[in-house]
Amino acid sequence: MNRFRLLASKIYRFFFPIDEATKYKKMGVRIGNNCSIQNEVMIDYSHYWLISIGDNVTLAPRVHILAHDASTKKDLGYTKLGKVNIGNNVFVGAGAIILPGVTIGEGCVIGAGSVVVSDVPANSVAVGSPAKVIGTKEDYLARQKCLMNAENCLDESYTLGGGITAERKNEMSEIIDKYGCVFVR
Repeated sequence: MNRFRLLASKIYRFFFPIDEATKYKKMGVRIGNNCSIQNEVMIDYSHYWLISIGDNVTLAPRVHILAHDASTKKDLGYTKLGKVNIGNNVFVGAGAIILPGVTIGEGCVIGAGSVVVSDVPANSVAVGSPAKVIGTKEDYLARQKCLMNAENCLDESYTLGGGITAERKNEMSEIIDKYGCVFVR
């Protein structure tokens, strides 16, 4: 009977997938509204109650959030635990790792591949390993806005969800060659 339930559960999830935020909320992670938790994100399942994620947070693919550090277990006989708090309106880039005891303030951007070992003040951009604050979110967005123009700002038809065509892929590549990047709605 257990095998039947497992198979039925897998079939149900195939046709009616549960989004990652809902999955983690069901586990007991405190997650706010309108969060995007993308593929292969790993939230410390063994200490999930120590993790809090605000509203309008994006966790890009392969982000890891840890509330424990077992490096002390063998030598000290204890595992170190710490809360992780992620404020509202935060973007955490692909492959970033957030370690125990860290608070990421509201409105932050954490760069892809960063290892966050200490608190990040609100409205900051932090990158690197270990992550260091390199500026304010306002300055970062102003620099990005300066790169935007009528030719390199593209609509949804240039995305997978928008049904991008081979012709549009080539066009996008040519625009990137000319301007260094594109911005897609």
